[in-house]
Amino acid sequence: MGISSVFKRGQKKEDKFIALVIEQSEVAAEGLRLLEKLASASDTGSEAVEKMKAKEAEADEVRRILIDELHNTFITPLDREDLFTLSLYIDDILDYAYSTLRQIGLLDIGVDDHLVNMITLVRQATEEIVLAMQRLSANPRVAGEHAHRAKKLENEVEEVYRLAVSDLFRKAKDFKPLMEMLRRREVYRHVSNMADRANDAADVIGMVVMKLT
Repeated sequence: MGISSVFKRGQKKEDKFIALVIEQSEVAAEGLRLLEKLASASDTGSEAVEKMKAKEAEADEVRRILIDELHNTFITPLDREDLFTLSLYIDDILDYAYSTLRQIGLLDIGVDDHLVNMITLVRQATEEIVLAMQRLSANPRVAGEHAHRAKKLENEVEEVYRLAVSDLFRKAKDFKPLMEMLRRREVYRHVSNMADRANDAADVIGMVVMKLT
Protein backbone atom coordinates (compact mmCIF):
# COMPACT_ATOMS: atom_id res chain seq x y z
CA MET A 1 0.00 0.00 0.00
CA GLY A 2 1.43 3.41 -0.98
CA ILE A 3 1.97 6.01 1.69
CA SER A 4 -0.25 8.54 -0.08
CA SER A 5 -3.16 6.10 -0.09
CA VAL A 6 -2.87 5.73 3.67
CA PHE A 7 -3.44 9.48 4.02
CA LYS A 8 -6.40 9.38 1.63
CA ARG A 9 -8.08 6.70 3.69
CA GLY A 10 -7.88 9.03 6.68
CA GLN A 11 -7.95 6.33 9.33
CA LYS A 12 -8.15 7.95 12.75
CA LYS A 13 -5.98 5.30 14.36
CA GLU A 14 -3.18 6.12 11.92
CA ASP A 15 -3.62 9.90 12.04
CA LYS A 16 -2.79 9.92 15.74
CA PHE A 17 0.88 9.51 14.87
CA ILE A 18 0.90 12.80 12.99
CA ALA A 19 -0.97 14.42 15.89
CA LEU A 20 1.62 13.16 18.36
CA VAL A 21 4.55 14.50 16.34
CA ILE A 22 2.73 17.82 15.98
CA GLU A 23 2.21 17.91 19.75
CA GLN A 24 5.85 17.08 20.40
CA SER A 25 7.06 19.78 18.00
CA GLU A 26 4.70 22.32 19.58
CA VAL A 27 6.11 21.56 23.04
CA ALA A 28 9.63 21.91 21.61
CA ALA A 29 8.72 25.31 20.17
CA GLU A 30 7.30 26.35 23.54
CA GLY A 31 10.58 25.28 25.12
CA LEU A 32 12.58 27.36 22.66
CA ARG A 33 10.39 30.39 23.30
CA LEU A 34 10.99 29.89 27.02
CA LEU A 35 14.75 29.59 26.48
CA GLU A 36 14.75 32.74 24.36
CA LYS A 37 12.83 34.63 27.05
CA LEU A 38 15.09 33.43 29.86
CA ALA A 39 18.29 34.09 27.94
CA SER A 40 17.16 37.56 26.85
CA ALA A 41 16.49 38.42 30.51
CA SER A 42 19.74 36.72 31.64
CA ASP A 43 17.55 34.56 33.87
CA THR A 44 19.61 31.38 34.11
CA GLY A 45 19.22 30.47 37.79
CA SER A 46 17.90 27.24 39.29
CA GLU A 47 14.26 28.26 38.95
CA ALA A 48 14.73 28.94 35.24
CA VAL A 49 16.46 25.59 34.80
CA GLU A 50 13.54 23.83 36.51
CA LYS A 51 11.10 25.47 34.11
CA MET A 52 13.10 24.17 31.16
CA LYS A 53 13.39 20.75 32.76
CA ALA A 54 9.60 20.59 33.12
CA LYS A 55 9.14 21.48 29.45
CA GLU A 56 11.66 18.82 28.43
CA ALA A 57 9.84 16.24 30.57
CA GLU A 58 6.53 17.18 28.91
CA ALA A 59 7.98 16.56 25.46
CA ASP A 60 9.63 13.32 26.59
CA GLU A 61 6.24 11.99 27.68
CA VAL A 62 4.73 12.68 24.26
CA ARG A 63 7.63 10.84 22.65
CA ARG A 64 7.16 7.87 25.00
CA ILE A 65 3.52 7.64 23.94
CA LEU A 66 4.50 7.84 20.27
CA ILE A 67 7.07 5.04 20.63
CA ASP A 68 4.56 2.89 22.51
CA GLU A 69 1.98 3.43 19.76
CA LEU A 70 4.56 2.49 17.13
CA HIS A 71 5.07 -0.81 18.94
CA ASN A 72 1.32 -1.43 19.04
CA THR A 73 0.37 -0.45 15.48
CA PHE A 74 1.18 -2.26 12.24
CA ILE A 75 0.09 0.37 9.70
CA THR A 76 1.29 3.97 10.13
CA PRO A 77 0.67 7.05 7.95
CA LEU A 78 4.41 7.55 7.46
CA ASP A 79 7.23 5.04 7.44
CA ARG A 80 7.87 3.86 10.97
CA GLU A 81 11.53 4.80 10.68
CA ASP A 82 10.64 8.33 9.57
CA LEU A 83 8.26 8.80 12.50
CA PHE A 84 10.82 7.48 14.97
CA THR A 85 13.70 9.54 13.56
CA LEU A 86 11.68 12.74 13.25
CA SER A 87 10.52 12.40 16.84
CA LEU A 88 14.11 11.73 17.94
CA TYR A 89 15.45 14.89 16.30
CA ILE A 90 12.66 17.03 17.76
CA ASP A 91 13.42 15.53 21.15
CA ASP A 92 17.10 16.41 20.73
CA ILE A 93 16.23 20.06 20.03
CA LEU A 94 14.66 20.41 23.47
CA ASP A 95 17.39 18.35 25.13
CA TYR A 96 19.97 20.81 23.81
CA ALA A 97 17.81 23.74 24.92
CA TYR A 98 17.82 22.39 28.46
CA SER A 99 21.54 21.62 28.43
CA THR A 100 22.28 25.09 27.05
CA LEU A 101 20.57 26.75 29.98
CA ARG A 102 22.28 24.42 32.45
CA GLN A 103 25.71 25.03 30.93
CA ILE A 104 25.29 28.80 31.12
CA GLY A 105 24.90 28.45 34.88
CA LEU A 106 27.45 25.69 35.43
CA LEU A 107 30.13 27.47 33.41
CA ASP A 108 29.22 30.82 34.96
CA ILE A 109 29.11 32.88 31.80
CA GLY A 110 26.93 35.85 30.95
CA VAL A 111 24.45 35.81 28.09
CA ASP A 112 25.68 37.85 25.11
CA ASP A 113 24.04 39.08 21.92
CA HIS A 114 25.52 36.27 19.83
CA LEU A 115 23.95 33.65 22.07
CA VAL A 116 20.53 35.31 22.11
CA ASN A 117 20.63 35.71 18.34
CA MET A 118 21.44 32.03 17.84
CA ILE A 119 18.67 30.94 20.20
CA THR A 120 16.18 33.20 18.41
CA LEU A 121 17.07 31.65 15.05
CA VAL A 122 16.69 28.12 16.41
CA ARG A 123 13.33 29.10 17.90
CA GLN A 124 12.23 30.31 14.46
CA ALA A 125 13.47 27.08 12.86
CA THR A 126 11.56 25.01 15.42
CA GLU A 127 8.39 26.97 14.70
CA GLU A 128 8.88 26.20 11.00
CA ILE A 129 9.04 22.50 11.93
CA VAL A 130 5.71 22.90 13.73
CA LEU A 131 4.13 24.54 10.68
CA ALA A 132 5.54 21.82 8.44
CA MET A 133 4.04 19.06 10.58
CA GLN A 134 0.68 20.84 10.81
CA ARG A 135 0.46 20.98 7.01
CA LEU A 136 2.06 17.66 6.15
CA SER A 137 -1.15 15.64 5.67
CA ALA A 138 -3.25 18.11 3.68
CA ASN A 139 -0.57 20.25 1.99
CA PRO A 140 2.71 18.32 1.81
CA ARG A 141 4.37 20.76 -0.62
CA VAL A 142 3.67 23.63 1.78
CA ALA A 143 5.13 21.47 4.54
CA GLY A 144 8.23 21.09 2.39
CA GLU A 145 8.53 24.85 2.07
CA HIS A 146 8.47 25.24 5.85
CA ALA A 147 11.08 22.51 6.19
CA HIS A 148 13.25 24.39 3.68
CA ARG A 149 12.90 27.57 5.75
CA ALA A 150 14.00 25.66 8.84
CA LYS A 151 17.14 24.55 6.98
CA LYS A 152 17.89 28.13 5.92
CA LEU A 153 17.59 29.27 9.52
CA GLU A 154 20.06 26.56 10.56
CA ASN A 155 22.54 28.03 8.07
CA GLU A 156 22.05 31.43 9.70
CA VAL A 157 22.76 29.92 13.12
CA GLU A 158 26.01 28.46 11.83
CA GLU A 159 27.02 31.84 10.44
CA VAL A 160 26.36 33.53 13.80
CA TYR A 161 28.26 30.70 15.51
CA ARG A 162 31.31 31.30 13.32
CA LEU A 163 31.16 35.04 13.97
CA ALA A 164 30.78 34.48 17.71
CA VAL A 165 33.76 32.13 17.93
CA SER A 166 35.85 34.48 15.79
CA ASP A 167 34.94 37.31 18.16
CA LEU A 168 36.01 35.21 21.15
CA PHE A 169 39.44 34.47 19.68
CA ARG A 170 40.06 38.12 18.90
CA LYS A 171 39.34 39.06 22.52
CA ALA A 172 41.55 36.35 24.09
CA LYS A 173 44.80 38.24 24.77
CA ASP A 174 46.02 36.24 27.76
CA PHE A 175 45.27 33.05 29.72
CA LYS A 176 42.31 34.27 31.79
CA PRO A 177 40.16 35.47 28.86
CA LEU A 178 41.14 32.27 27.05
CA MET A 179 39.52 30.11 29.74
CA GLU A 180 36.33 32.17 29.58
CA MET A 181 36.41 31.88 25.81
CA LEU A 182 36.51 28.09 26.01
CA ARG A 183 33.58 28.02 28.42
CA ARG A 184 31.53 30.35 26.26
CA ARG A 185 32.32 28.41 23.11
CA GLU A 186 31.00 25.27 24.81
CA VAL A 187 27.61 26.97 25.25
CA TYR A 188 27.68 28.22 21.66
CA ARG A 189 28.26 24.61 20.57
CA HIS A 190 25.14 23.45 22.39
CA VAL A 191 23.02 25.96 20.46
CA SER A 192 24.77 25.03 17.21
CA ASN A 193 23.97 21.37 17.87
CA MET A 194 20.37 22.35 18.62
CA ALA A 195 20.18 24.01 15.21
CA ASP A 196 21.67 20.89 13.60
CA ARG A 197 18.84 18.80 15.02
CA ALA A 198 16.26 21.21 13.61
CA ASN A 199 18.02 20.83 10.26
CA ASP A 200 17.94 17.03 10.59
CA ALA A 201 14.21 17.13 11.39
CA ALA A 202 13.65 19.31 8.32
CA ASP A 203 15.55 16.76 6.21
CA VAL A 204 13.26 13.96 7.38
CA ILE A 205 10.19 16.08 6.58
CA GLY A 206 11.64 16.78 3.15
CA MET A 207 12.05 13.07 2.48
CA VAL A 208 8.50 12.40 3.66
CA VAL A 209 7.16 15.11 1.35
CA MET A 210 8.92 13.43 -1.60
CA LYS A 211 7.21 10.15 -0.72
CA LEU A 212 3.82 11.83 -0.44
CA THR A 213 4.05 13.73 -3.70
